[in-house]
This record gives sequence, C-alpha cells and structure tokens, in this order.
Amino acid sequence: MSQTPPKHPSAFEPESAEEKSFSLEENLAGAASAEVDALAALTNEASALKVQNADLAEQFLRAKAEAENTRRRAEEEISKARKFAVESFAESLLAVADSLEAGLAVQEATREQLREGSEATLKQLRSALERHKVIQIDPPAGTKFDPHQHQAISMVPAEQEPNTVVTVLQKGYLIAERVLRPALVTVAAPK
Repeated sequence: MSQTPPKHPSAFEPESAEEKSFSLEENLAGAASAEVDALAALTNEASALKVQNADLAEQFLRAKAEAENTRRRAEEEISKARKFAVESFAESLLAVADSLEAGLAVQEATREQLREGSEATLKQLRSALERHKVIQIDPPAGTKFDPHQHQAISMVPAEQEPNTVVTVLQKGYLIAERVLRPALVTVAAPK
C-alpha cells in the first residue's frame, strides 16, 4: 500500500474564510488604532502650535508697544534737550545784558570807565560763548588759508607765501567744531 504523505499547511495554501476575516479585522483594528494615534498626535501638535502662536502674538504686541514708547520718550528727550539748550545759552547771556545796562545807567562815566566796562562786558560775552562751545576763528597772519573756516574777500600782493591769510576783516565762529560763520580774510596773491 502506498502511503500518502500527511498534509502540512504550506504558505501557498489558501487561508480559510475565518482566518481571512480575523486577519482583516486585525489589520483594520491596527490601521484604525494607527489613525487614532496619528490624529491624536496632530491634535496635540495643533494645540501646541496655537499656544505658541498666541505667545508669539503677545510678545510681538509687547515689543511693538515698547518700541512705540521708546520712540515717544526719545522724541520728548530731544524736545527737552533743544528747549533747555537754548535756555542755558540765554541764561549765560543775562550777565552780559546786565553789564550793558549797568554801563548805560552811569550818567557821568569817563572814557576810561566806559572802556573798562566795555572790555569787562566783552570778556563776559566771550566766556558765555565758550561755555556753549562757540569758539572764535581768528587766524594769525601767515596761516594757511582754509576754505572750510575762512572766506577770502580778496587776494592782495604780500611778502608772504601765496594762499596764506594776510588780515582778518571779521572773525569767524565755530559751534561744537562746526562753522557757524567763516572768518572773512584777505589772502596773499601768488607772485
């Protein structure tokens, strides 16, 4: 008698309907679980992003408000600085005005007294100007002509190097190293 080999399930044999149904349910349950997990992760991420967005929006509004406050404070400080700079300058000129009035109040002043009073008043005025960084431009004869600080009125023949100051017709002034008024000068002509 010939024996037939026992049947072993092989990988090629079709599954039973029950096995297929169980396997499909497992796959569907796994897929549904994976989708639920993915949806939960996305929901958590969306919530975290909403919180982060709200935080960033609040930070932006605060930064914007702070920038506006800083700009407003800076404008106020500039306005005050201009106002008080003029006030300080005017205050330093009050002593000069007082001296001029006192000199004019003297009815019988001698020529020497008038000269002394004028010199003292001029000294006060120069001191007040220097305190506020208003400096004279009074180049000595022979100084090289500087078009940034001097204005040549004319060129004259002179026994000195060409393009040097011969005489100062009117003193100039600097304010904080910026030319307020150039010195009016005559300049030595080329020979």
